[in-house]
Amino acid sequence: MALLEDKDRRTLETYLAEHLLHPVTLRFFTQELECETCREVRMLLEEVVRLSPLLRLEVHNFVLDREVAAAFRIDKIPAFTVEGERDYGIRFFGIPSGYEFSGFIETLVFVSQRTTDLSEDTKAFLKALTKDVTLQVFVTPTCPFCPQAVVLAHKMAFESDRVSSSMVEILEFPHLAYRYGVRAVPKIVLNETVALEGAVPEAFLVQKIIEVAS
Repeated sequence: MALLEDKDRRTLETYLAEHLLHPVTLRFFTQELECETCREVRMLLEEVVRLSPLLRLEVHNFVLDREVAAAFRIDKIPAFTVEGERDYGIRFFGIPSGYEFSGFIETLVFVSQRTTDLSEDTKAFLKALTKDVTLQVFVTPTCPFCPQAVVLAHKMAFESDRVSSSMVEILEFPHLAYRYGVRAVPKIVLNETVALEGAVPEAFLVQKIIEVAS
C-alpha cells in the first residue's frame, strides 16, 4: 500500500521536475527486525525517489554495514542523509511525516539546486567557522512550525563544513526527548549545551552558533 495518495504523488512529481536541478542521494540506514518504523520510512523514500530521475536511494543495514554507519555518524535508526556533490552533514532521524514532509522536500530542493537563500553575511560567517557545531532539531509530525526550524538548520549545515544538522522525531526517540528536556517543539540543541525553543529567525540562530563556537 502506497503512503502517498495519487493526487499528492502527481503534484509532487510535477514540483520536483520544476525545481530539482542536480542529482541527490538519500542514504538510508535501517534494520527492520529491530526498528518499528524503518519499513515505513523506506517505503516513503522509495516512493519519493521514483518521482524524479535525479533522486537516488542507497540502503544500508545498520548492523551489517556498521562501518558505513560510523563513517556517516549514524547512531540510531531509522536515519537517512541528504547528499549532493558531497555529504553536507544533513540528517533525518525518524520519518519526515505530517508537517515534516514539507521540510524534507524543501531540503531535497535546495540540496539539488546546490544553493540556499541564507543571507550573504550568514554564508560568509558559516564558511569562516573554525569550530564544529552540531544542531539537533527535535520535532513532531503535528508541529506546523517544526519544518521551518529543520530547514534553517539544514541550510546552515549545507553552507559550512563545520556544521551538522539533524532532525529528530521525538515520538520515535522518546529517550532523547527526556534526555534533552523537550517539552515543546521545535527545540534546537546546539553542541549539547545551548537550547532554543520555537522557529527562531536566521540571525538569532547565527548568534547562538557564535556563542557555542567562541
